[in-house]
Amino acid sequence: MSQPVLSVIIPVYNAEKYLQETIDSILKQSFTDFELIVLNDKSTDTSKSIIEKNAAADSRIIFVDKIENVGPARLRNEGFTTAKGEFIALMDADDIAMPDRFSKQIEFLKKNPEIGVCGTFYTLFKPDGKRKLMALPTEHLAIRTAFLFYNPIGNPTIMLRKACLKDFRFDNDFVPIEDYELWNRMSATTLFANVSESLLDYRWHDTNISQTKIDNVNRSLRNIRLAQLQQDFGINPESTDIEGYLNAFDFKRGLSAQEVIATVDAAQKLIAKNRESRIFDQKVLEKQLYQIVVRTIRKSKEFNKPLLKYLQNEGKPVFQKVRWFDRILIMLKSLF
Repeated sequence: MSQPVLSVIIPVYNAEKYLQETIDSILKQSFTDFELIVLNDKSTDTSKSIIEKNAAADSRIIFVDKIENVGPARLRNEGFTTAKGEFIALMDADDIAMPDRFSKQIEFLKKNPEIGVCGTFYTLFKPDGKRKLMALPTEHLAIRTAFLFYNPIGNPTIMLRKACLKDFRFDNDFVPIEDYELWNRMSATTLFANVSESLLDYRWHDTNISQTKIDNVNRSLRNIRLAQLQQDFGINPESTDIEGYLNAFDFKRGLSAQEVIATVDAAQKLIAKNRESRIFDQKVLEKQLYQIVVRTIRKSKEFNKPLLKYLQNEGKPVFQKVRWFDRILIMLKSLF
């Protein structure tokens, strides 16, 4: 085929149960000028034969069959290198793209040439029919600010300009949240947007998460936070008060009084630093940080006079955000 406008990347590993439905949702798109790069990660089920059957029937499909299992991050990176299109779209092997997904995202990107990466709202769905719309920030500044607290981009909804991708790639060290790390990193170099319409059905699996995966998430999330603090706020990861900054981003219950003080102090410093730099949306940043530190105060492991004194003085701007009834309880618990 001639050079396509769009390259679509689907990594596959043992996806026989839903793979045909996913491929159908791509091949039946209203926008047709694309190549579909399907990378099989040495599946042990019938995924390979499903891909081969579809590739034989549709010349737009490029089949990459791996001889060893390398994981989805490396597969997507290989897809980036293989892609010939001006635009690149990501897709998971068990989700369903709405028929106009590609046409609407390409139209959006063409109308907004300053945008480099475009996601969309999406809908979580379960086998029992339950559905939940995932609405996300739509403007770049709000998206970049949200990255400090959570991932505001649905990875399988992504469409980006290949010219903006440059040398950016998924980092396998951040699996299973490598998408969070990549998009957060790229958000400092190009503008992001989310189309305010659900253009993908995201299959919601009820699976037990292994302790190993939880540990990997926590480790990766900590490393992402440390990079954010250093790059965007100028805070040294080796700083003695780094835990306070990390706790300001992620709510933790049961902190000691001294840890609560460090968290509130860190949140106020982050707010002050951004007021000067204006890197992030100040209102969104303040709202998110205040929500976290107010909960941190309320769920403290202990209350004592030094904590109360701090909250009534240096921490007053935060303490005033606590409901008056809870403030009274905190004062009583601290004094008696």
